[in-house]
Amino acid sequence: MVAGSLTREHISTVAVDRVWKAGVLDSHNLIPKLLPDFIASGEIVEGDGGVGTVKKLTFSDAVKEFRFVKDRVEVIDHEKFIVKQAVIEGGMIGKRLRSYSYEMKFEVGSNGGTVGKIRLEYDTQDDTLLAAEEEEQMLEGLFIMIKAIEGYLLANPTAYA
Repeated sequence: MVAGSLTREHISTVAVDRVWKAGVLDSHNLIPKLLPDFIASGEIVEGDGGVGTVKKLTFSDAVKEFRFVKDRVEVIDHEKFIVKQAVIEGGMIGKRLRSYSYEMKFEVGSNGGTVGKIRLEYDTQDDTLLAAEEEEQMLEGLFIMIKAIEGYLLANPTAYA
């Protein structure tokens, strides 16, 4: 087993409080509506949205790698706009990875928008780090969701206001 991590940043013109509400607090409802070709459904399996909450996204047949992903909220700070979620079942668990989690921090950008910082941490099942292509593939799905939410918020300026 080898531990690895990677960090990426995304800059948006959407205000941080709207990004937080749509992208973190209501993502399980919003993402299936925005990406129905890839996400069949989203739900809270356990909890009230706080620490310990388990969310599940079920993928459509278009996603061949896995059927679903369940994650548990490990940290949530509504004032500092920080959330950390650990994937506990599905996704890459048991395939190439033993475990993985991601932390997202949102800050007010210089233009009044949002700077999102995403950190992915993982433990592989073997003694090698993920290749750069594998890391990018893991982040690709997350960024597709982020861009879909951003596009929705830009097109609907009163949503999640």
